[in-house]
Amino acid sequence: MSREELIRVADKMRCNVVRMLTEAGSGHPGGSLSAAEIMSVLWFGGIMRYRADDPAWGKRDRFVLSKGHVAPILYAAMAQAGFLEESELLSLRKLGGRLQGHPDCLKLPGVEVSTGSLGQGLSIATGMALGLALNGGDQKVFCLIGDGECQEGQIWEAVLYAATRKVKNLIAIVDNNGLQIDGAVKDICDLGNLAKKFSEFGWLALEVDGHDVDALYTAFDEATSSEFVRPRVIIAHTIKGRGVSFMENSSGWHGKTINVDQCKSALLELGEELC
Repeated sequence: MSREELIRVADKMRCNVVRMLTEAGSGHPGGSLSAAEIMSVLWFGGIMRYRADDPAWGKRDRFVLSKGHVAPILYAAMAQAGFLEESELLSLRKLGGRLQGHPDCLKLPGVEVSTGSLGQGLSIATGMALGLALNGGDQKVFCLIGDGECQEGQIWEAVLYAATRKVKNLIAIVDNNGLQIDGAVKDICDLGNLAKKFSEFGWLALEVDGHDVDALYTAFDEATSSEFVRPRVIIAHTIKGRGVSFMENSSGWHGKTINVDQCKSALLELGEELC
């Protein structure tokens, strides 16, 4: 896809996130909206290999949504890619539906692993990547984690282990929007310089504007290069609630319900032609 198309896809996914959370009456808008360009470039920029008509295709790359509460942006991407019909998005969090509040690999083909308990996803992704390499495959494992999630000790256990084992087919992406449910990340448990931390732990660390599709594409291109014999991480600096002005940079929209009037306002702001 072209740059313009990737931007449009990101905003189209935002529209669907707003719609499905309004219909559900619950969910996590802030972190879903901040990750839209990351998901757009990764899923539709020719970076990650997959087949929507064959979710279990053996040569596919893997995607692990470690910050499982932002499942709406994953479902929006999967709908855009053809794993499910767009109309099914409105079944989010409905009893008996496939689109659970956190991704469920037993319900929705294309979801590699059930996630939601923060901190676990990077360990799972590390194990996946090691297993694929041991089987002689060239598949890559992409893992999206949150900056607040990086306060979990298990993240750093995985970081250490992946560096020690030189897991070169593992690419983590940190949605670094600076906020978590209780406020600013730096006020709750300051992470300091994440890129420097990952680098000192033995990872190749890249930093980008997480809403700049050109910068993201360049970072993914470098992160997927075979030249580096170590795990890689992209620190994507983003804005929580991006695209909807009354949600931007507000921790209050981490897991807040969107009402009908707010939905209309948000969709109007995102663009009637997309929504």
